[in-house]
Amino acid sequence: MLAPECSYTEAERATLLNVARESIEQGLKSGRSLPVRLHDYSEALQRCQASFVTLEKSGQLRGCIGTLEAYRSLVEDVAEHAYAAAFRDPRFPPVSPQELPLLDIHISVLTPASPLTFTSERDLLAQLVPGRDGLILQYPGHRATFLPSVWETLPGPGDFLNHLKAKAGLPIDFWSDQLTFQRYTTIAIP
Repeated sequence: MLAPECSYTEAERATLLNVARESIEQGLKSGRSLPVRLHDYSEALQRCQASFVTLEKSGQLRGCIGTLEAYRSLVEDVAEHAYAAAFRDPRFPPVSPQELPLLDIHISVLTPASPLTFTSERDLLAQLVPGRDGLILQYPGHRATFLPSVWETLPGPGDFLNHLKAKAGLPIDFWSDQLTFQRYTTIAIP
């Protein structure tokens, strides 16, 4: 569950969305992300927090970059990830100036991940909460995550897990005692 200090006002949410868009605009102009002056932002946005920034165009994924572990302020994290989602996601070409007004920006602020204890794949699936849980899969040489928003397109726990395995480069029917999973939740903006 999210701690109370992890909630954000409507003004803070709007600020984060503006920072993300301005960072993409800055990237188009200079090839760099928006420089952030921390003292210009609220204490909540200065806290060390992990985030993902997802870009969509016409309802389709256009870029998504983030981190699972917090190591800098949320506002800096959002500025860097918005820039990276627009220009460094290897699945897509860099965003063009013509695309900028067509982009929908979504920010996911992550809680710290906690390990899941399970005895089997069935036990793991029974513990997942669709729509709430983000999931990190780890296996030697393989790692992948799905944000909670992925439940919108993969609402069944079995499908969610199988697609996560595929994303990690593993067969969907793969299972091993060396698999580990961690769960986290997010605050979605907007």
